[in-house]
Amino acid sequence: MRGIVTLCGSVRFKDAFDKVNRELTLAGYVVLQPGIWEHARLHETYAEEEKNKLDELHLDKINMSDSIVVINVGDYVGRSTMQEIMFAKKRGKSIFWVNTREDSKETSWRKMLK
Repeated sequence: MRGIVTLCGSVRFKDAFDKVNRELTLAGYVVLQPGIWEHARLHETYAEEEKNKLDELHLDKINMSDSIVVINVGDYVGRSTMQEIMFAKKRGKSIFWVNTREDSKETSWRKMLK
């Protein structure tokens, strides 16, 4: 086992999450990621309490992890993802970035310096 990693980024990019999850799993990592992919629904007013619970659950996943991987599609990093990055940084987690475009099959990796 190479460690536990949590994937972070906008849930609107599920295909990118699936690709990174596959690559990391095949490389021997235990991968944690969001469990809900209903981006539009989670941003409706009535779902605010539900979204807050899911955000807290994702922070718990980050706490369990050795590192996070930020999936950066088209240079979009939203408010929730920035909060997750700061949360991970404060806890000394390694932070890696996967940069891609929505229409791209290629990804590039880079590590964020602490």
